[in-house]
Amino acid sequence: MFTGIIEELGTIRARRNSDGGAKIDVSARIVAEGTVDGDSIAVNGVCLTALDVREDGFSADLSTETLGRTTLGRLEIGSRVNLERAVTPSTRLGGHIVQGHVDSPGTFVSAEKDGDFWTVTIGYPAELARYFVFKGSVAVEGISLTIAALADDHFEIAIIPKTWEMTNLSTLRAGDAVNLEVDVIAKYVERMMKID
Repeated sequence: MFTGIIEELGTIRARRNSDGGAKIDVSARIVAEGTVDGDSIAVNGVCLTALDVREDGFSADLSTETLGRTTLGRLEIGSRVNLERAVTPSTRLGGHIVQGHVDSPGTFVSAEKDGDFWTVTIGYPAELARYFVFKGSVAVEGISLTIAALADDHFEIAIIPKTWEMTNLSTLRAGDAVNLEVDVIAKYVERMMKID
């Protein structure tokens, strides 16, 4: 489990495709601290198992499921990625509960600057519409964000300068795919409403 508060912006150092999957090597210092092989690290909001952990980064395997459901299959050498270690019992929950289980890719539509702040528009597939509410939580690329405006096929989020600087949002361009994870509480409520 994660909070959606990004700890570090890492870089893809290497990528190797294999039968049915791939392996990436990520350059990172902060999230490597205190991490051991087998720990979970969210990469652009996708929960991955850290392997070959060293002080300057780690590797991770990408399964067919991960490649098919997320945007990680599009990562290239040099791509910037949002990184967060899994929570501990003493972690502050500064964002919201983020599982690292991406529901669907969405689309980065635009980013408009207003002074030092940004308004980012994200398009989403119709099947996720029922999970979004005005002022509700959403994880975009693993970042815990609040929906500031909501339409039938997109939402807007207000980005503060620190988030713009510390995440890969500033590297995205119109049409780029982004990982979306809806608030898990909405999914549980929906499931409970269906059970008689």
